Amino acid sequence: MTLKFEAWKAFEDIYDVLGNQEFQEALKRASTNNQAKVAKLLHERPELLGFAEEVRDLKRRSIEALGELIGKAMESLERAAAKPYYAGTAEEARTLIGKIIGSGKRIVMSKSMAATEIGLRSYLESLGNEVWETDLGEFLIQLEGSKPMHAIAPAVHMTREKASTLVAEKIKVQISRGSVEETVSAVRRFLRDKITTADVGISGANALAADTGAIVLVENESNIRLVTSTPPVHVAVVPVDKIVPTLVDAFKVAIVQAAYAGLYPPTYINIIAGPSSTADIEQVRVYGAQGPRELHVILLDNGRLKASRDPALKEQLYCIRCGRCQFECPVWVHTANTWGGPTYGGPMGIVWTAITLDPVEAGKLSYLCLGCGRCDEACPMNINISRELRHLKTLATQALRRS
Repeated sequence: MTLKFEAWKAFEDIYDVLGNQEFQEALKRASTNNQAKVAKLLHERPELLGFAEEVRDLKRRSIEALGELIGKAMESLERAAAKPYYAGTAEEARTLIGKIIGSGKRIVMSKSMAATEIGLRSYLESLGNEVWETDLGEFLIQLEGSKPMHAIAPAVHMTREKASTLVAEKIKVQISRGSVEETVSAVRRFLRDKITTADVGISGANALAADTGAIVLVENESNIRLVTSTPPVHVAVVPVDKIVPTLVDAFKVAIVQAAYAGLYPPTYINIIAGPSSTADIEQVRVYGAQGPRELHVILLDNGRLKASRDPALKEQLYCIRCGRCQFECPVWVHTANTWGGPTYGGPMGIVWTAITLDPVEAGKLSYLCLGCGRCDEACPMNINISRELRHLKTLATQALRRS
C-alpha cells in the first residue's frame, strides 16, 4: 500500500466543491463563527498571547535538537513500561502497527491526523479488522467516505442538515433533519457499544514529553479518554515534531493549541505515561489494572527529520495543528482541505504535504495561494507560511521547466 499524491486530482476536487452550495454554506458558517470566537477569546485572555510566544520558542529549540529528543523519548517511554518504536516512513509505521494488532480485532480511534497521514484505518481494515472513528467529525468523515476538511474540525464542510441525514441513513436511526442534539445522541449510543467492546484503542498526541515519555492529549468530547483507557491495548501514533523537552512544555503546547482552535479552556487534558498499573498489594507494580495493559508508541518521522535540516521548511515543524491559518485563508474558506494533499490542506497543509509526500506536487497547489499573508498573521507560532509557499512555487516551476 503506497500513498501517492498528484496535484491535478486535487484541482478536480476543488472545481467540484466551488459549485457545491451546501459545502460553501457550511464553510461560511464555520469560518465566521471561528474567527469571531478566537478573536473574542484572545481579547479577553491576553495572557494566551504570551503562552504562544513561549511555545514558539520551545518548539524552535525542540526542532533544533530533534534527533536528540527522539532518543530521549524512546528511553523515557521504556522506563514508563511503554513499548516505543521508530518509524521512518508511513509504510514502516503501518507495518509496525499491523504486527502489533493483527487481524480480527475491533479497533476504536480518536482523531489523529498522523493516522490519516499514513492511511492507517483503511490499512487495518484490509487486514480484516473492524475499525471505528470516535471523534464526531471523523466519524462523519468515515460515514461519508471522504477526507478530513480541517485540522481540528474534520467535518467542517457539512451543514447540520447534511450531518443529520448522513447519520440517519448510515446507522439506521430516526433523527429530525438538522437536529444537532439528536445527531450527537445517536452517534453516542452507536459508538459507546463499539468502545466498550474494543480490543484496541488508537490515538494521536498533541505533544510528547521527552523527559518522562508522557503523552499529552487535549479534547472536549471525552472520546479520547475512553479510547485510551477502555480497551486492553493502546497504540499512540506520535509524529516526531510533537516531541518537546519536558512535561510542562507539553502541557503548554496543549493549552495554546486549544486556545487558538477556539476551545479554551478545553474540557479535558489527558496525560498518559505508560499503561495502567497498580501497586496496592504489597507495593508490587502490576500492569493492566482498569485501563490498558499495553501501551505502544509509534514515533513517526515520514520526512520530518529531513525537513528539520531544510532552512525553507523547518519552521513548519513548529506547527501545533490549531487550524487558525485555515479559517483565516481566503482560498481555504471556499475549498477547505480539497486544496491540499490526501490528509492536510490549506496554507499549512500544502507545506505538510510537501514534507510528508512530494514537494513538487505540493508546489503546484501553492499556485492558488494569493500571497495575502493572513496565514502568517493568524499563526500562533509565527510561522512564515507564505514564504514557505513561495519556496514551493519555485520548486514546482523549476520542475516544470525541466520537464
